[in-house]
Amino acid sequence: MRLTRRRNLPEGMTLERGERVLAVSGETVATDAALHFSGGSGFTRLPWERVEQAAWKDGLLVVREVGGARHNVRLAEPGSVPEAVRERVTATVLVSTHVKLPGGGVRIAARRPAKGGGDLRWTFVFDTGLDPADPGLLAQAEQALEELRRQTGL
Repeated sequence: MRLTRRRNLPEGMTLERGERVLAVSGETVATDAALHFSGGSGFTRLPWERVEQAAWKDGLLVVREVGGARHNVRLAEPGSVPEAVRERVTATVLVSTHVKLPGGGVRIAARRPAKGGGDLRWTFVFDTGLDPADPGLLAQAEQALEELRRQTGL
Protein backbone atom coordinates (compact mmCIF):
# COMPACT_ATOMS: atom_id res chain seq x y z
CA MET A 1 0.00 0.00 0.00
CA ARG A 2 1.38 3.39 -1.02
CA LEU A 3 1.94 5.94 1.74
CA THR A 4 0.54 9.45 1.25
CA ARG A 5 2.32 12.58 2.45
CA ARG A 6 1.04 14.51 5.46
CA ARG A 7 0.71 17.67 3.39
CA ASN A 8 -2.31 16.05 1.69
CA LEU A 9 -4.26 16.13 4.98
CA PRO A 10 -7.46 18.15 5.19
CA GLU A 11 -7.01 21.53 6.85
CA GLY A 12 -7.38 21.30 10.62
CA MET A 13 -6.74 17.57 10.88
CA THR A 14 -3.92 16.46 13.16
CA LEU A 15 -2.39 13.05 13.59
CA GLU A 16 -0.71 11.46 16.57
CA ARG A 17 3.08 11.38 16.60
CA GLY A 18 4.36 8.55 14.39
CA GLU A 19 0.99 7.94 12.72
CA ARG A 20 1.46 7.22 9.01
CA VAL A 21 -1.04 8.21 6.33
CA LEU A 22 -2.12 5.33 4.07
CA ALA A 23 -4.94 6.88 2.03
CA VAL A 24 -6.84 10.17 1.73
CA SER A 25 -10.24 10.96 0.22
CA GLY A 26 -11.41 14.52 0.78
CA GLU A 27 -12.01 14.92 4.52
CA THR A 28 -11.34 11.23 5.27
CA VAL A 29 -7.90 9.85 6.10
CA ALA A 30 -6.89 6.26 6.78
CA THR A 31 -3.66 5.90 8.76
CA ASP A 32 -1.83 2.89 10.09
CA ALA A 33 -3.53 3.49 13.48
CA ALA A 34 -7.00 4.93 12.84
CA LEU A 35 -9.69 6.22 10.52
CA HIS A 36 -10.06 10.02 10.66
CA PHE A 37 -13.18 11.64 9.21
CA SER A 38 -15.04 14.91 9.32
CA GLY A 39 -18.05 14.95 11.55
CA GLY A 40 -20.02 17.89 12.84
CA SER A 41 -17.66 20.01 14.92
CA GLY A 42 -14.32 18.77 13.65
CA PHE A 43 -12.64 15.47 13.00
CA THR A 44 -13.31 12.10 14.58
CA ARG A 45 -10.43 9.69 15.18
CA LEU A 46 -11.56 6.06 15.32
CA PRO A 47 -8.79 3.54 16.14
CA TRP A 48 -8.99 0.41 13.99
CA GLU A 49 -9.51 -1.92 16.96
CA ARG A 50 -12.76 -0.05 17.73
CA VAL A 51 -14.20 -0.73 14.26
CA GLU A 52 -16.57 -3.71 14.42
CA GLN A 53 -17.52 -3.63 10.74
CA ALA A 54 -17.09 -1.43 7.69
CA ALA A 55 -18.85 -1.67 4.34
CA TRP A 56 -18.34 0.28 1.12
CA LYS A 57 -21.20 0.75 -1.35
CA ASP A 58 -22.34 3.45 -3.76
CA GLY A 59 -19.96 6.13 -2.49
CA LEU A 60 -20.77 5.56 1.18
CA LEU A 61 -18.43 4.05 3.76
CA VAL A 62 -20.57 2.73 6.62
CA VAL A 63 -18.53 2.14 9.77
CA ARG A 64 -19.95 0.49 12.88
CA GLU A 65 -18.05 0.75 16.13
CA VAL A 66 -17.83 -1.99 18.73
CA GLY A 67 -20.77 -1.11 20.94
CA GLY A 68 -23.02 -0.06 18.08
CA ALA A 69 -22.31 3.57 17.10
CA ARG A 70 -22.61 3.96 13.33
CA HIS A 71 -20.89 6.47 11.06
CA ASN A 72 -21.82 7.17 7.43
CA VAL A 73 -18.85 8.65 5.60
CA ARG A 74 -19.47 9.92 2.06
CA LEU A 75 -16.45 9.50 -0.24
CA ALA A 76 -16.91 11.32 -3.55
CA GLU A 77 -13.58 10.01 -4.87
CA PRO A 78 -12.71 7.03 -2.67
CA GLY A 79 -9.24 6.32 -4.01
CA SER A 80 -7.72 3.58 -1.88
CA VAL A 81 -9.54 4.49 1.37
CA PRO A 82 -12.02 1.53 1.26
CA GLU A 83 -9.15 -0.88 0.58
CA ALA A 84 -7.08 0.60 3.44
CA VAL A 85 -10.05 0.37 5.82
CA ARG A 86 -10.61 -3.30 5.01
CA GLU A 87 -6.94 -4.18 5.41
CA ARG A 88 -6.49 -2.29 8.70
CA VAL A 89 -9.67 -3.60 10.35
CA THR A 90 -8.84 -7.17 9.33
CA ALA A 91 -5.30 -6.80 10.70
CA THR A 92 -6.62 -6.03 14.21
CA VAL A 93 -8.75 -9.19 14.52
CA LEU A 94 -7.00 -12.12 16.20
CA VAL A 95 -10.06 -14.27 16.92
CA SER A 96 -13.69 -13.91 15.95
CA THR A 97 -16.29 -16.59 16.56
CA HIS A 98 -20.06 -16.80 16.91
CA VAL A 99 -21.39 -18.74 19.91
CA LYS A 100 -24.99 -19.95 20.16
CA LEU A 101 -27.03 -18.79 23.14
CA PRO A 102 -30.71 -19.27 23.98
CA GLY A 103 -32.69 -17.22 21.47
CA GLY A 104 -29.70 -16.31 19.30
CA GLY A 105 -25.99 -15.92 19.83
CA VAL A 106 -23.04 -13.67 20.48
CA ARG A 107 -19.97 -12.82 18.41
CA ILE A 108 -16.86 -12.90 20.57
CA ALA A 109 -13.79 -11.21 19.16
CA ALA A 110 -10.26 -10.48 20.31
CA ARG A 111 -8.75 -7.35 18.79
CA ARG A 112 -5.28 -5.90 19.15
CA PRO A 113 -4.38 -2.24 18.84
CA ALA A 114 -3.15 -1.42 15.34
CA LYS A 115 -0.02 0.27 16.72
CA GLY A 116 2.09 0.11 19.81
CA GLY A 117 1.08 -3.28 21.14
CA GLY A 118 -0.99 -3.18 24.28
CA ASP A 119 -3.58 -5.49 25.76
CA LEU A 120 -6.07 -7.42 23.70
CA ARG A 121 -9.60 -6.08 23.69
CA TRP A 122 -12.29 -8.75 23.93
CA THR A 123 -15.77 -7.80 22.76
CA PHE A 124 -19.25 -9.28 22.79
CA VAL A 125 -21.72 -8.37 20.05
CA PHE A 126 -25.07 -9.97 20.79
CA ASP A 127 -27.47 -10.91 18.01
CA THR A 128 -30.41 -8.59 17.38
CA GLY A 129 -33.17 -9.25 19.87
CA LEU A 130 -30.89 -10.33 22.71
CA ASP A 131 -30.42 -8.05 25.70
CA PRO A 132 -26.70 -7.60 26.43
CA ALA A 133 -27.64 -6.47 29.96
CA ASP A 134 -29.37 -9.79 30.73
CA PRO A 135 -27.24 -11.29 33.53
CA GLY A 136 -27.94 -14.87 32.43
CA LEU A 137 -26.91 -14.25 28.80
CA LEU A 138 -23.90 -12.23 29.91
CA ALA A 139 -22.76 -15.06 32.20
CA GLN A 140 -23.08 -17.56 29.34
CA ALA A 141 -21.12 -15.27 27.02
CA GLU A 142 -18.37 -14.84 29.64
CA GLN A 143 -18.22 -18.63 30.08
CA ALA A 144 -17.86 -19.02 26.30
CA LEU A 145 -15.11 -16.37 26.36
CA GLU A 146 -13.16 -18.28 29.03
CA GLU A 147 -13.42 -21.46 26.96
CA LEU A 148 -12.22 -19.58 23.86
CA ARG A 149 -9.29 -18.13 25.81
CA ARG A 150 -8.31 -21.64 26.97
CA GLN A 151 -8.52 -22.97 23.41
CA THR A 152 -6.50 -20.15 21.86
CA GLY A 153 -4.06 -19.37 24.68
CA LEU A 154 -4.95 -15.68 24.45
